[in-house]
Amino acid sequence: MSVDLKDTLFNITEKHKEALDLLISLGFDSLKDDNLRKMFGSSISLENALKSKKINPEAFLAKLMERIEENKRAQNKYKDTIKVTGVLPCPVKVPLLETFENWLAEQDFDFNLDYELKAASMGIDWIKDEMKNSEKIPDLFISAGFDLFFGRNLLGKYKSDNLFEDISGIEKYNDDFSEYDLKDPSGQYSMLGVVPAVFLVNRDELKGRKIPESWEELLSGEFENNVSLPISDFDLFNALLLNIYKLYGEEGIRKLAGIFQKNMHPSEMVKSHMKRERPAITIMPYFFTWMVREGSPMVLVWPKDGAIISPIFMLTKKETKNKTKALADFFASKEAGEILSHKGKMPSVNPEVDNRIPKENKYIWLGWDFIKGNDISDLIKKCENIFNETLRGDE
Repeated sequence: MSVDLKDTLFNITEKHKEALDLLISLGFDSLKDDNLRKMFGSSISLENALKSKKINPEAFLAKLMERIEENKRAQNKYKDTIKVTGVLPCPVKVPLLETFENWLAEQDFDFNLDYELKAASMGIDWIKDEMKNSEKIPDLFISAGFDLFFGRNLLGKYKSDNLFEDISGIEKYNDDFSEYDLKDPSGQYSMLGVVPAVFLVNRDELKGRKIPESWEELLSGEFENNVSLPISDFDLFNALLLNIYKLYGEEGIRKLAGIFQKNMHPSEMVKSHMKRERPAITIMPYFFTWMVREGSPMVLVWPKDGAIISPIFMLTKKETKNKTKALADFFASKEAGEILSHKGKMPSVNPEVDNRIPKENKYIWLGWDFIKGNDISDLIKKCENIFNETLRGDE
């Protein structure tokens, strides 16, 4: 196996996890962030990156090959290989992965472990092909959202085959969700936590209007072309589309399109009061509201009718549950739950975690009956079409 020094840093770290680990150990700390790795790594060759830190390329390649061979030998130690794949919410990817790897160092499995956990911002296209073949499906899979899990051309097509089993060991979810029946009644899907969508209101842009306190007030017609939506956050935007459709039908989707002003990344949204084109309200993950600076005109509103949630799911294959049980226990643990909740502001379902969310704050959950009664992928496409047609003025 050869590594081309002329190839981009991003390509090489995508192909070889050993290269990523080695580069980080040599001081390329920015590579820990998948977004920075893609942005920075796509524009520089491995050769030039090494030169920037005065690292000898030949010595680097020798060390890299040594690590690759070591991992190959380790991977061939056992007959069975367990595969763990997924995308982790960006705010918790680094601390959760570091904690996972520290935990792994203390384990002694009787199988080879092949894991790949990327930031959610990297998308899921790299996973979708695997989901079309049941033999390629990972033994344990983690992601947020609905499309991948319930689309009848993706993981949803295996639901009737009982391919998966909830082995999280959590019998009763956190009391914060006692009203919402988040637990899968069929015992197939495990939930780890949720990503709540809330309002960030710019008081300077209200222009005499009352601060909206609910989704109904937001869609009332007062905020036409004045609301920023998280369109680039596919999981959360899909959750918005599905729940607005469930609550208000096609007309609700048209109203959602009517209030849309601009799509910004949440990190831009919290500073939107400093931009020329300023939305009055921004719908965003709860995590990013904590970036608002003191003295800013931005104010957090947790909708009175509930924060629409995008669930973070874990799927484990029934046939390999004896081997994945310890892995599932880690991701469903109090320790992992506190990383989600305390570092990512993504409330955990683990009953031992204090989510630090006021008890009066409500949630809006799509519900298992609705999921079971609809082809979620088709419904997302239908809602997207209505949304886009309204934006274009086709209706």
